[in-house]
Amino acid sequence: MPLTDAPTRAGSIPDGEWSVETARSSVEFTLKHFLFAKVHGRFSDFKGRISNGDVPAASGTVVAASIETDDSVRDQHLRESPDFFDVASHPEIRFTSTGIEDPGEGQIVINGTLQMRGRSNEIQLRGTAAPFASPAGEPERIQLRLRAEIDRADFGLTWNQKLDTGGALLGNRVKIELELVAARDGAR
Repeated sequence: MPLTDAPTRAGSIPDGEWSVETARSSVEFTLKHFLFAKVHGRFSDFKGRISNGDVPAASGTVVAASIETDDSVRDQHLRESPDFFDVASHPEIRFTSTGIEDPGEGQIVINGTLQMRGRSNEIQLRGTAAPFASPAGEPERIQLRLRAEIDRADFGLTWNQKLDTGGALLGNRVKIELELVAARDGAR
């Protein structure tokens, strides 16, 4: 069911304009490393907006240089290398929705275009939307928990290294996890 047709209920996004609060939110990713281990990372500098009116929309921007994986040498390589984010040439990662659905029961599906390293691909974010408890006197807030999976090669992130034991150093599938808190009318 389209979000604009959904009645207001705990899982829906109420009508209005919403701004993501970075301090209460996270943008994280995970991919396989050395066959069985995983690399967990996050971006610390991002912003996002949700509009639920006549045409529901969501958008977000991540500063690629804000990547953190808890390994400073790896992080520098990820930021600077043309094999990875090459932030001098591609400073931002952008998402723009093409459609938002509210299947009910607090579930939400956001289809859109992810732009990274000069390439654009369609992705689908699936998850939940719910009210977020706000102290008295503060703006109304909502919380979205969204997940997606992408193939990093679709964005030109193809560097890899064969392991002596077989297989590759890095997996191609990247799991994206967004935990977003947004305040009504852009209040932060």
